[in-house]
Amino acid sequence: MLTLPSCAQKDIKLIVRGDDMGFSHAANHAILETWKNGVMTSVEVMVPVPWFPEAAKLCRENPEMDAGVHLALTSEWDNLKWRPLTGKSSITDEDGYFFPMIWPNDNYGEDRALKSANWDIADVEKELRAQIELALKHIPHISHISAHMGFTSIDERVADLTKELAKEYGIDIDLEDYGVEYVRYKGDKTTPEQKIESFIATLNSLEAGKTYLFVDHPAYDVAEMKGVHHVGYENVSLDREGVTQCWTNEEVKKVIKERGIKLVSYKDLANKPAN
Repeated sequence: MLTLPSCAQKDIKLIVRGDDMGFSHAANHAILETWKNGVMTSVEVMVPVPWFPEAAKLCRENPEMDAGVHLALTSEWDNLKWRPLTGKSSITDEDGYFFPMIWPNDNYGEDRALKSANWDIADVEKELRAQIELALKHIPHISHISAHMGFTSIDERVADLTKELAKEYGIDIDLEDYGVEYVRYKGDKTTPEQKIESFIATLNSLEAGKTYLFVDHPAYDVAEMKGVHHVGYENVSLDREGVTQCWTNEEVKKVIKERGIKLVSYKDLANKPAN
């Protein structure tokens, strides 16, 4: 395991990661706002999604913003769908879309989950390569990868493949190598006010000498987002507006400053220079 320099052992380090850039216009601009005017430090860009071209343009215009390619093998929303870059295959439903879920659940049965499909690892590799290559083509300063909806947990072969591809393309910043711990909201998070209170509680719980990752999904509560939902997650628009408000909140910034929390990105951990 890699270790941080001794002079940094007492620092509290925190990566604030904004996921799903590219799936909507509202998400693209909320993510940019939380980076420019808030506490977000790294962004995850999805590739086979409708607003990827705009997301890529915003990333190129802001090359200092640490960006990862958020590899996707699902299309979870009921009214909004995307397909693989590589076309219909064993990783798609009968209409050629990604399956909505990785694992079957009470709301989406066996036939709506990738896990239950007769998927071929060759099709997975072909699609992941296509997403990585298109991301690097349009966002040259991509520093790392991540897995949308945790698809790497579906099978050890998929997890190993994803790691191998990250190394092959030189975007293999693995947070496990740096002992990074994942943290969540400590408390209720339904409303923006609750998110702010619970995020502050999380910040106050962080311990010196550790590095943490906090993940959420900024967006705006606008008409576009009100049409985005799936069974079991219907309040998407308000929920993601709350993330934007939380990550740009002045009290949140004050707590980070008072506690001496050092906001870092993936590339900061790996000491990769900005492009």
